[in-house]
Amino acid sequence: MPAFRLMVFLFVFISFFANAQQSSLGNWMVYIGNKKIDEQWNWHHEVQYRNYNAIGDLEQLLLRTGLGYSPKNSELNFLLGYGYILIENYVGQGDVKESVHEHRVFQQLVTKQHWWGRTTASHRYRFEQRWVGENFKSRFRYMLSLRFPIAVSFVDKEKLYFSAYNEIFLNTENKIFDRNRIYGGLGVRVSESFRLEVGYMTQLFESDSRDQINLITFVNF
Repeated sequence: MPAFRLMVFLFVFISFFANAQQSSLGNWMVYIGNKKIDEQWNWHHEVQYRNYNAIGDLEQLLLRTGLGYSPKNSELNFLLGYGYILIENYVGQGDVKESVHEHRVFQQLVTKQHWWGRTTASHRYRFEQRWVGENFKSRFRYMLSLRFPIAVSFVDKEKLYFSAYNEIFLNTENKIFDRNRIYGGLGVRVSESFRLEVGYMTQLFESDSRDQINLITFVNF
């Protein structure tokens, strides 16, 4: 399985690279699962373990789940979901952290298109209602993602692919712009139901930015 061995090498290389950086380079380990209930209904679930550094300095633990519905003969998926987030914020410039608990409900629409033959485009529209500690917030998110296969002589056809996305977050009150995420990654389709992906993401805030290494596992069953 040359493609799988290539991804293992990339995972090890990225982990070594991340360990050599300052704590400003974070690491996200992500599991995204999708269970097909029948031809129209699906169960979405995911776990994200986000670190301030390579590993071991927790920034956020995110648990998300939802029930999705796809109309027959369409490229649409409507989803109603819930998320729980444990947030570990540093207080000031010291080493002391405080824990914040967030509960959120969200509504989501995903549409898919095929561009230029082999490129798959996905549009995700998400509206979130968030209870962060004692505060209530809401925001809108839009993501455009692209994925297309890469032809490499030593890897089976359609196994290796490039993935990229841009996602913007807009608050419904006060400061409208929340953040923008830009991502690029390399993935391998191990089987029809299992994919691995490693990528680099930049988050742009109003006055600064932050970079993360992303290690992602996709499972459909």
